[in-house]
Amino acid sequence: MPNVYMYVIVAVVVAAIASSLTAFIYNRNNKAMFNQINSMLDKAINNTFAESSYDETMLSQMETKLNRFLIASTTGERDISREKDRIKMLISDISHQTKTPIANILLYVQLLQEQEQTGSPTADLSSQIAQQSEKLNFLIQALIKTSRMEAGIIYVNPQPNRIKDLIQCTVAQVEEQAQLKHISLNIECEEELTAIFDPKWTEEALFNIVDNSIKYTPEQGMITISTTAYELFIRMDITDTGIGMEEHEINLIFKRFYRSPQVSQVEGVGIGLYLTREIITMQKGYIKVSSAVQKGSTFSIFLPREPSPSKSFNTDRFTKEA
Repeated sequence: MPNVYMYVIVAVVVAAIASSLTAFIYNRNNKAMFNQINSMLDKAINNTFAESSYDETMLSQMETKLNRFLIASTTGERDISREKDRIKMLISDISHQTKTPIANILLYVQLLQEQEQTGSPTADLSSQIAQQSEKLNFLIQALIKTSRMEAGIIYVNPQPNRIKDLIQCTVAQVEEQAQLKHISLNIECEEELTAIFDPKWTEEALFNIVDNSIKYTPEQGMITISTTAYELFIRMDITDTGIGMEEHEINLIFKRFYRSPQVSQVEGVGIGLYLTREIITMQKGYIKVSSAVQKGSTFSIFLPREPSPSKSFNTDRFTKEA
């Protein structure tokens, strides 16, 4: 029994201390201070904060420090914005200044080829100049797109769009290339299947994968683009009967300028898949790859699916400045 009384006494003492602390914390003066701090934070969030007291109190010191922090943050944001504008102008200048000389070189080569006899030494040289100029133009444009993405000055505008339209537009660009190698292109997609994506940029991402599949698939091969609908995503599989790759290379192929030693003799600069992953990631999608040497590869693109009306879903969160 004495132990019981002791526990009761301890409980009463603890309760009294807790009550006193609560009264101390929430007394009128402290409530006023907490309300003022809360008001300061609200004004800081709404960008209307200004110092209101200039004395030696702790609250005044907090106001001064918060004001300095907000000024530094605003200055940093302005510096970042100005730097982004300068990068944007530089990239635009590079794009503009290189486009005309390369176009002129290709035009002069074409004029020379029209005047030269087929099989002559100069005709072969003209052909080489044309090929290298095309390659240089492709590389410059790819680097410009990459720079724009990394500088955050490329915008994607994901909206609900038909997957089959995306696939058909991509296939139309590579049909001639596939026919030259007698590669069959198969599409397996429902007519009304939709996902949330930017048609222009996603078409470029898909083109890079299909273009690679054609490059690395031997003659008489086959490429199939199929789709699968899940609750949250639409999956596009680009499956080829190409040369495939080693498992350790799967994590390397999306790096800039990476090229497998086994395809070094094939035209390319190793930047297409890097751009593809960046474009898909910007739209809240992702890519998976499975491959086996001499058996082919499957690139799986997952794009966010258009939500059903019964589910709360905000498509604005898929719009992002890259």
